[in-house]
Amino acid sequence: MNKEKKLAILQSNYIPWKGYFDMIAAVDEFILYDDMQFTRRDWRNRNKIKTPQGLQWLTVPVKVKGKYLESIRNTELDGYEWVSAHCKALYQNYRRAAYFDLFFDQLESILIQKNFNTVSVLNRTLIEWVCTQLEIETKITNSWDYSLIEGKTERLVDICLQAGATEYISGPAAKNYINESFFKDKGIKVSWFSYSGYPEYPQLWGQFEHGVTILDILFNCGKDAKLYLKNID
Repeated sequence: MNKEKKLAILQSNYIPWKGYFDMIAAVDEFILYDDMQFTRRDWRNRNKIKTPQGLQWLTVPVKVKGKYLESIRNTELDGYEWVSAHCKALYQNYRRAAYFDLFFDQLESILIQKNFNTVSVLNRTLIEWVCTQLEIETKITNSWDYSLIEGKTERLVDICLQAGATEYISGPAAKNYINESFFKDKGIKVSWFSYSGYPEYPQLWGQFEHGVTILDILFNCGKDAKLYLKNID
């Protein structure tokens, strides 16, 4: 009998929210699906922080070439001026957080290295750094580590087969296009991940907000951050 293996496949995001990392923690392998087309005004190159004035976007500028967008993998960063602006915004709005000093210098050091040519490499670097802070040991791979066939669902099923997965974990939004019978025909279980039921944690600046970058919970809760996720021991 094959050993059970849970797999998730998702595009990379810029310093994602806690639910993204909760999904990573819930599987044995997490594949960054960055062969997909880059999408404007999406989570690929931006995320939200809390400020005294409300939510604020931190956006990484990227080079957009013409009408047809590149894949996430090939979408290049447009300069590095944004690094100082993002670090300044984080310092101004989180320096009073209880565990800010525990993480900020590390994060700033990663960003100012300026070795990132694409949004995909930037995102993966930061995702892996956060996983280390949360003690998430899930294997992270790229979609181009696998052969990619045509067809939305067919491609996902084929990746699962190549990876030896017995269960595919998907976000609820994919219910609109995934054909579960394709997975069932190959003996792969489909499970829908729930982003509900997260407890609130100590947070700065007024009314609680769940949908902000994971940095918010790290700065406010430190190593206890994982207590407020559902799939981390």
